Amino acid sequence: MARMSTSPQAAAAAKPPRHGRSPSALALAGLLALAVAMGVGRFAFTPMLPLMMRDGLLDAAGGAELAAANYAGYLLGALTAAPLARRWPGSPRSLVLASLLATALLTAAMAASAAPVAWLGLRALAGLVSAWALVATTGWVLAALAQTGRSSEGGWVFAGVGSGICAAGLLVWAGAGWATAPGLWLALAVLAAGMGGAAALLLRHGAATPVATPRARPSTGQPAGPVGPCPGTAAPGRATPAERHGPLVLCYGCFGFGYILPATFLPVMARSLLDDPRWFGLAWPAFGLAAAVCTLASGRWAAHWPRQRLWALCQAAMALGVALPVLSHGGPAIAAAALLVGGSFMVATMAAMQLARTQAPQQPTALLGRMTAAFALGQIAGPLAVRALAGHPGWDAVALTSLLAAAALAASALWLWHLPPAPVASA
Repeated sequence: MARMSTSPQAAAAAKPPRHGRSPSALALAGLLALAVAMGVGRFAFTPMLPLMMRDGLLDAAGGAELAAANYAGYLLGALTAAPLARRWPGSPRSLVLASLLATALLTAAMAASAAPVAWLGLRALAGLVSAWALVATTGWVLAALAQTGRSSEGGWVFAGVGSGICAAGLLVWAGAGWATAPGLWLALAVLAAGMGGAAALLLRHGAATPVATPRARPSTGQPAGPVGPCPGTAAPGRATPAERHGPLVLCYGCFGFGYILPATFLPVMARSLLDDPRWFGLAWPAFGLAAAVCTLASGRWAAHWPRQRLWALCQAAMALGVALPVLSHGGPAIAAAALLVGGSFMVATMAAMQLARTQAPQQPTALLGRMTAAFALGQIAGPLAVRALAGHPGWDAVALTSLLAAAALAASALWLWHLPPAPVASA
């Protein structure tokens, strides 16, 4: 009789909710999705640029134009990601997978065309769909992991960016001595299709149901975050969402401006010192490996640090990494820049997006979209500043812009460090 008296509520509490695939499979699918979207869709052009210059397909000015086109597409994707996710027919999973398929096709198209005008359009579209995939994957997968009580698995999702950069960089490095640039673009498309297909298999049975508002959790004695009575309103005497989120958005924009020069030109800078692709080609895989390892390490050892403090430390490390190649020309400075910027930029991204989820837990996608848009604007400003300064004879445009970027990173790091600590969401 005692067994029959168990209430439905108690039975439901005793049985963990089903989310299709396991949290580990969901995290691995998120890792693969970001590896395709960012490692290939966003950053494969970085190791390809010196090789396309070697083959006479591009010069430095043309490379900056293609980079800017990708960043402009990324901005458009960031601005449209949130409304697209609301209107997309089907589950959030289908939007992620559609974006990954588009990335593979657009990468293959880079091999099929030799027209710079066509490349501009293809790189812009690749930036567009990569932003969709980033916002959709992080907004959905992280919330789904939180529902399973496995928020700590989010580090593996963000490690996908560095893993994708490293995989794409190693592929280009391996083929640089014998393959043509179009052949390498095709190989990158195959890599993207393979990783995207693996993500689709992991999600085939519905790794998580579409996530809406996170469910309330039992009180732990800690504030759950600054949730207002309803979106767009604030209690008397409290800051509006725009006032709370403005510093985050601005600092994320400085982040985009600050890191984009090494993220675009680091292999080109390495090639200026060593023309052998067996050596300069290693700069980008090292950048990605540092990103993946440091992302996972921060999830393990810095999980309870205030997110904005961790973000501030990362931007300070990036400031040093961006400035070093300007202050000291040589291989050690390039290597240090790869490790400092590569090792911090994804940790900063993860910390910023986790902070955004604590600041807007009921509607994280909207804030993530605004931050991603500011980030994209900063990225566009980087190459535009280089182009503007390049018109002055005798000026080293990349060096001057790098010093400006380092200053922006350092200033935003100080601002973040002195912001009032935000509550850390419990796992």
